[in-house]
Amino acid sequence: MKILVCIKQVPESNKVEVDPVTGVIKRDGAASKMNPYDLYALETAFRLREHIGGEVDVISMGPPQAGEVIREAFAMGADAGTLISDRAFGGADVLATSYTLAQGIRSSGEYDLILCGKQTIDGDTAQVGAEIAEWLGVPSVNNVCEIHDLSEDSITVSMDLPEEVEIAKVSLPCLLSVDKDIFMPRLPSYVRKMATKDRPITVLSLKDMRDTDASHYGLNGSPTQVQRIFPPDVNHEKEVWNGTSEVLADKMYDKIVELKFI
Repeated sequence: MKILVCIKQVPESNKVEVDPVTGVIKRDGAASKMNPYDLYALETAFRLREHIGGEVDVISMGPPQAGEVIREAFAMGADAGTLISDRAFGGADVLATSYTLAQGIRSSGEYDLILCGKQTIDGDTAQVGAEIAEWLGVPSVNNVCEIHDLSEDSITVSMDLPEEVEIAKVSLPCLLSVDKDIFMPRLPSYVRKMATKDRPITVLSLKDMRDTDASHYGLNGSPTQVQRIFPPDVNHEKEVWNGTSEVLADKMYDKIVELKFI
């Protein structure tokens, strides 16, 4: 079985710089890490490979430094990796991002199962996985919390819905977006890291896509545009009040009124 896991490099902290012109996060040179939710997707892929055999590949979209998360996936046990990287892909919204990933997947080969994390911690849309499936024309299931059975042509999973857990049997190939805690992610192996340090990473740019129309990617291919994005203001001001409970209650009420909360 050929399994593909979509992974993403995200900022390591909330202290990020924003391009004042395009309104997108400056990712080049910023401290970063693998999206935590993608670790659960990777572990799911490794468990399935141990159960049924096959190959686990990873794919990521981002600047050249995003290759670091592919190296991390190698150290965890991934067999091959592809990086989709081109300036034409920058500034993409969820629709353009999912389209770019779908094009990259098509250029990478055919897969029986595609796994994604539930969402990314920098965007939190939880939409990209399902949209990739739509572009590829394969069924998808979100919020997967357990895998019950896997055969040559189908997979049976549990979905953690808001008010119930639903079981679904899905034909392969398909895409699953897995929830956290489906499995405990393993740690990267130093021995495996050293053994794979020279393993090549396939890099795909716009010219490698089946659709080479630049207007379908990045900011040009994004129907939604961010009006303004900015890091939260840091406020270290504080007031210390002393007094009886009655005095403090009055002070609290006056402060709430002053801040126009009521």
